[in-house]
Amino acid sequence: MIDWRSAALGAWRGGPTVTYGLIACCVLLFAVSPVSGLHPGHGTGEELLAAQSGYFQRWGVIPAELTRGEPRALLTPLTALFVHGSWLHLLGNMLFLYVFGAMAEERMGPAGFGLFYLGVGYLALAGYAAAHGGQADGEQTLVGASGAISGVLGAFLYLFPRSRVTSLFPFLFFLPLRFPAWIVLVFWFALQWLAARSAGSGPGVAYLAHVIGFALGFLYAWARYGRGDKVKPPAAATEGESQP
Repeated sequence: MIDWRSAALGAWRGGPTVTYGLIACCVLLFAVSPVSGLHPGHGTGEELLAAQSGYFQRWGVIPAELTRGEPRALLTPLTALFVHGSWLHLLGNMLFLYVFGAMAEERMGPAGFGLFYLGVGYLALAGYAAAHGGQADGEQTLVGASGAISGVLGAFLYLFPRSRVTSLFPFLFFLPLRFPAWIVLVFWFALQWLAARSAGSGPGVAYLAHVIGFALGFLYAWARYGRGDKVKPPAAATEGESQP
């Protein structure tokens, strides 16, 4: 659900420097990692697979280790935010951050947004680890920025509920239709919640981290900005432009 005209509004008043910085950092780290397949020094075949496995175990979250309080594991919810499992995983997360992060950063300010992103991302992954550390999948490595980006979506829902998002829904034959952000994001959250509760959601997709991140992001925005006036979109958005 991407509206490129909306994303262009991210450059409003100087541009979302932290959002762009996070995207650049994730992309560069992925490009030099063994997962990208771009660096010949990581080898091929089984050698490459071993390098990828070691990379995930070193920088990703292993829930069982984190719940045991192993010192090495305590920082992994931060490092895992900058590690992605595939090109598709990376591009999907970065597109959501690009579209929804700009306006959230404008509202929170660069420093506040950066701390919010890292804090919510850490808590989302730590919450997932706490729930799964003692289960059979507790040794599976968790990577990705999805928990932090889900927090951005939750904050966006509170701050800009009436902004409009161009979305593609499968049951509407993937037609590009515009809806208020609150409809799109509540629908997205419901899907994550149902997937997290489903035993058949499959390994490797941390839906619970999405749910935790989204809820924390919404609650933070409510606690931080709930007493102020409702946030209004940029003037350009009220003059016919779509907005995320």
